[in-house]
Amino acid sequence: MAKILTFLCVASFISTALACSSDISDDTELPTPAKYSDGSAPYSVTPTLPKEKLGSSEGTPRELEAVWEAWALLNKEHIDRASFEPEAFEESAIKGLIDSVEDTHTSYVDPLVLQIEQTDLSGQFEGIGAHVRRREDGMIQIISPIEGGPAEAAGILAGDIILAVDGESIEGLELLEAVSKIRGPKGSIVSLTVKHIGELDTTIIDVSRDVIALPSVLLRTDPGDDITHIRITEFKGDTPIRLSEILSKELEAGSKGLILDLRSNPGGYLQQVFDIANMFLDDGVILLEERQSENVTWQASGGGFASKLPMVVLVNKYSASGSEILMGAFQDNERATVIGEQTFGKGTVNVFRKLSNGGGLYMSVGRWYTPNKRPIEGEGLTPDILVTSRDSKEADIKQVDEAYKELNKLLND
Repeated sequence: MAKILTFLCVASFISTALACSSDISDDTELPTPAKYSDGSAPYSVTPTLPKEKLGSSEGTPRELEAVWEAWALLNKEHIDRASFEPEAFEESAIKGLIDSVEDTHTSYVDPLVLQIEQTDLSGQFEGIGAHVRRREDGMIQIISPIEGGPAEAAGILAGDIILAVDGESIEGLELLEAVSKIRGPKGSIVSLTVKHIGELDTTIIDVSRDVIALPSVLLRTDPGDDITHIRITEFKGDTPIRLSEILSKELEAGSKGLILDLRSNPGGYLQQVFDIANMFLDDGVILLEERQSENVTWQASGGGFASKLPMVVLVNKYSASGSEILMGAFQDNERATVIGEQTFGKGTVNVFRKLSNGGGLYMSVGRWYTPNKRPIEGEGLTPDILVTSRDSKEADIKQVDEAYKELNKLLND
């Protein structure tokens, strides 16, 4: 999730006032030039209280009283107050609070784009078919195109930066605001200004939007192969069931080992991550959760149906959140060898709280740690076998080759 805020302020008046008063003592009375009335600039630095009450601010915390007063004064005296939009005040104030938190994982969700978040983890949507994130510098980046989707077909690549949509810059937009501009009805064309990794120039890519199915579990090998390669694209509500169904079917067909592919998996629901870890563990801790008032240990229930299955795990630099939890659980319980790249580093516990305006607050309420208390946030986790390349396609191939190599060692021991 993402956060964004743009503040506009008039610095000229502030600097002028400071310059004028810099050599004047606190008890000096400042003259008001005759050509200016009390309501015109330049102002005296002596504060004046409003002659009329501004309305009730009952219940307002002390640290927000000045915010209330500013809002009341603007609505009472500003020359353009008739054109003010109440919703803009409300949303700007919320975003200002969030900006002060300085947490990229805490954000305001606009009512108009709340639907996007609600549909991303279930069902289907109409758009270009790509997972995106907002980087620390505010840029919108493709985590991975959805396999078989319009974005992949048009040449959108993992790591691409989206600079503009239909010629309109999206710099500074919240993630969901940017997503709402990229998505659209089936059959419509969206023109994306894209910067590929390692390239100086931008390119414009036209993508035909379509209905995007959101399968979260993909079988990457032929049914009945000795080694089963399964990719989990994200952790949705039905992911554990789908994984169990596919894996059970492959085991019945004679599969002897599993490559669990978590590359470019941005995360999802924590409960589903826990359920999947349970499939592969007999016992042990899955993760440690640290909150303000308590610490929670997520313990495996034991007896997972695939707890004895030889397995390796694939990750890359876009494996985040739930992917890192699963990876950490398998590493610390010595359950699987992890192959690939240093992971993304998203280790915050986030919850969504709905607000009275129909929007909501997506905020960090805790931190996740691996069973051995290894931090995830901002650092990521290191695979057991590092396999990477500046060419993403080459890295993908090398990682899979290494996974087969390691799994065959396990099977032949």
